[in-house]
Amino acid sequence: MEKKHWIVLLKGMWIGGTMTVPGVSGGSMAMIMGIYEQLIQSVSSFFKNPKKSMAFLIRFLAGAAVGMVLFSRLITWLFTTQADIPMRFFFLGAVAGGVPMICREAGVKKMDLSVIGYVFIGIMTVVLLGLLPEGLFTPQEGGGLLYVLLQLAGGLVIAIGLVLPGISVSQMLYMLGIYESMMGYISNLQILPLIPLGIGTVGGIFLTTKTLEGLMERHPQPTYLIILGFMFGSLPELMPGILGGWDLVLGILAAAAGFIALYKMSAAEGAA
Repeated sequence: MEKKHWIVLLKGMWIGGTMTVPGVSGGSMAMIMGIYEQLIQSVSSFFKNPKKSMAFLIRFLAGAAVGMVLFSRLITWLFTTQADIPMRFFFLGAVAGGVPMICREAGVKKMDLSVIGYVFIGIMTVVLLGLLPEGLFTPQEGGGLLYVLLQLAGGLVIAIGLVLPGISVSQMLYMLGIYESMMGYISNLQILPLIPLGIGTVGGIFLTTKTLEGLMERHPQPTYLIILGFMFGSLPELMPGILGGWDLVLGILAAAAGFIALYKMSAAEGAA
């Protein structure tokens, strides 16, 4: 297998592993790893160029699956030990380390009000979504057609959460009022009631990626900067609170390590 294929596999492993971290978006990691646009294009053009898209997606998804299996227990364990704070700061630093690459993709030459404005729009979108009450659209007892429609909407929400960096899927499903019932169906292996959700998810992924691909081609700077705002808006979930003493020192060192690792990686991508 060629080197570039191994790189896709390894990036998939990293993204899959980090998706198990509370507050870390797989889309955010894909963005700072420099593989986000290729993912969007592969899904969007799947039916137009199935052979090429399938080859890329199989490698990426295989890596992500392996990453989730290998790293999920390790990361969960780390987040329940004294390593919790350094881990959180490492990921905060990693996001910061990927910012220069995103700005480069957006074609930002200088900092001005428009750049700040687009980032602010992204941040406020995430903040406002977080203010929506849980169960806002919870269907009445008995479900029926309304519940089916909400599952379709929930599938679309899952798709948007999977595709857009920084958007919490579980938070949006709570807002729709279907999170608990969906988890119940999954835990009891009841597949039929989840069919509308699956249809909404698959359709939403193609719709969202197609829309994003068009925006990235026609309006790259606003699109990338708003996505950067999404990422910034989701970072408070990773913050461990006010620190002092050795916790602060270790946190700063971990953040620096995360920044340097991702900055050098994204710089190498830009030079390639």
